[in-house]
Amino acid sequence: MKHSQKTYPAFWRFCAAAIIGAGPLVAGAAVPEFQSKAKVEQFTAQTDRMIVKYKDATVSMMGIASAPMQGQARLAIVQRAGQQFGLNTKMLHTTGTGAHIVQLDRKMSLAEVAAVARELKSRDPSIEYAEPDRILQPLASATDPLYNQQWHYFEPAGGLRLPGAWDQSTGGGQIVAVIDTGYRPHADLSGQFLPGYDFVTDPWMANDGGGRDSDPQDPGDAIAAGACGNGKPVTSRTSSWHGTHVSGTIAAKTNNGIGGAGVAYNARVLPVRVLGRCGGYTSDIADGIIWASGGTVPGVAVNPNKARVINMSLGGPGVCDSTSQAAINGARLRGTVVVVAAGNDNVDAVGTNPANCAGVITVAAVDRSGGKAWYSSFGNVVDVAAPGGDTDTRANSDGILSTHNTGTGVPGVDKYSFMQGTSMASPHVAGVAALMFARNPQLTPDDIEIRLKRTTRAFPASCGGCGTGIVDAAAAVADAAVIWESYFETEPNNTIATANPISSGTDAIANIGSTTDNDYYRVQLPAGKTLTATMTPTNATADYDVFVYDSASVQLASSEKGPGLVDTVVVSNTGSATVSRYVRVKWYSGGTGSTNGAYRLKVTW
Repeated sequence: MKHSQKTYPAFWRFCAAAIIGAGPLVAGAAVPEFQSKAKVEQFTAQTDRMIVKYKDATVSMMGIASAPMQGQARLAIVQRAGQQFGLNTKMLHTTGTGAHIVQLDRKMSLAEVAAVARELKSRDPSIEYAEPDRILQPLASATDPLYNQQWHYFEPAGGLRLPGAWDQSTGGGQIVAVIDTGYRPHADLSGQFLPGYDFVTDPWMANDGGGRDSDPQDPGDAIAAGACGNGKPVTSRTSSWHGTHVSGTIAAKTNNGIGGAGVAYNARVLPVRVLGRCGGYTSDIADGIIWASGGTVPGVAVNPNKARVINMSLGGPGVCDSTSQAAINGARLRGTVVVVAAGNDNVDAVGTNPANCAGVITVAAVDRSGGKAWYSSFGNVVDVAAPGGDTDTRANSDGILSTHNTGTGVPGVDKYSFMQGTSMASPHVAGVAALMFARNPQLTPDDIEIRLKRTTRAFPASCGGCGTGIVDAAAAVADAAVIWESYFETEPNNTIATANPISSGTDAIANIGSTTDNDYYRVQLPAGKTLTATMTPTNATADYDVFVYDSASVQLASSEKGPGLVDTVVVSNTGSATVSRYVRVKWYSGGTGSTNGAYRLKVTW
């Protein structure tokens, strides 16, 4: 996964800038919620029909299809194939393409019907194709009055392709921690916040009359020019209400007749306040990460609402410090995904913390055209991109619209504002991660990253160093439902000659048996495909490295992270034919054996 690391000075600065309000709160009558995820899946994932096209089917110039059944022979084959699965079948009608529609006597999952189709095709060589006759549903949308201004959800160029994801998941049952400035109560976030915590230890920075406490509400972070020391900030700043804006992008209530929509609108937000006037200390932020993910922080009651996703739209210069990395490592071991903003300095994010920490999903920002936002940082540590908006060189409405507050110093009343920044891009991705977990709670942090990256769509405009592409919410959530094939390592596999063959979508369960053990895996990588192999040790003290070789034992790629960290290697086949590639997992230090030496290797292309 990642990367080298960064350290901040004592203060962290925000990764976003507030631009303009979108007017006061809009009131209106409540409207019904969308169908529940369970109901949507009931209709989209099942069918009781199959489409069968025979090779000799023809369509006349008048559009009339003809596909002779050749007596009862073909029908008998169809019926026998169905009987293998306990099904009774009958022919319904012929379509305009010349295909036949086969009626099954009960609804089955798409995978089950596909298996019937494969069985039928194997029995009858005269079949051109056979496939499930899927039942589709209207694409979900939002009825909120400001939704049409949230281009970042639905526009084809720079948007998230979110409506297609809502047909599959709305984030129900998931918790996303927003580690930020705290929150302001807002009508469009009513009922969305769980009890959080204020980890700001410095009373002056906290600006709320004290240090740490159980009230994570945002009192405002307005600051006069020079008040942070060393002439910072250069100009006075009004209160940002940054955490409130981020929270709205993740989980603003949707179809409630007011305001806009949230990415995972049936998820809940765990507000964790770590930033105040002039930013926040690394130690406070690390404690917020630990607590939000279910870890223990001295003097603070255990969090009863463990977050599966953490969003950190914050950062500063330097390598990833040991304190931050340890907190992130712990969160990941507890099953929590950590999503962070790449930064807004238009520089290589390798020098920005926590964007360069290992094990996080680092997010760059695109503008409305789908190209790199002018401010977005970039580089090899960036994993994916998402809408961050642009209100400087474009219109204010080209920013990201979300929940906000009218107060310039102390809190005012509810409003909506357009903002820009990688701070706005990151919560889009955190929200998609929540949608994915709701679709498949068994996913791991590695699974989320791998699936987000492999389902991104290509940039429609220039975005160098912005990761694998723009996050495609619909594709990512659909991929979350795909079950990986489990594969158990077979020894001996200590050489290229004895490598275990594995295929795309494999989750290899294996172990390093001794300090001299090497595990090799052979993949047949098709032309034009990119192999991604991700190795996760199950022991936090284990340090195993990953390499990729060609058939001549020439090393093509490597990843040599430290103890307990995830190693990822990526290799592309730019040729015109399938090639053999060999993934090697090698002991460097730490545990060995069936328990202490266990790891998982996930392979996809």
